[in-house]
Amino acid sequence: MAAIRLYEPSDLAAVADLMGDLGYPSTIADMERRMNVMASNPFCHTFVAEQDGQAVGMIGIRISTNYEVDDVVTYISALVVKSNYRGQGIGKQLIRFAEDWSIHNGSNVLYLTSGIKEERKAAHAFYQSLGFEITGYRFVKKHK
Repeated sequence: MAAIRLYEPSDLAAVADLMGDLGYPSTIADMERRMNVMASNPFCHTFVAEQDGQAVGMIGIRISTNYEVDDVVTYISALVVKSNYRGQGIGKQLIRFAEDWSIHNGSNVLYLTSGIKEERKAAHAFYQSLGFEITGYRFVKKHK
């Protein structure tokens, strides 16, 4: 069982490495810039799963409100477990931690988005096994 704790700057290299496991290879400089932005936002929180003395997983969450409903929502913006630690319950532990944290902080909805790529099918099954429902599509438009 992993210990889950708040992200610390000393986790930077491990989190950069975890982004590669998530499919988003990142340099330490890239992650430092991103983590500084996250740290400056009071609605963003990053937690790390630590096992065997190293960061082996992380979850990033954001608290938000919506125009269409009164719910305070916790959005899981990043979830990753180091590839050689998968299947040990760490991802489930991170999700449960985020769920408990969100309830304790006044949020009654937990949601996430995930790409529709073939390699994400196992992740989708994992989310559904934890009670998440597929409720829509995500649309993205990048400005050039």
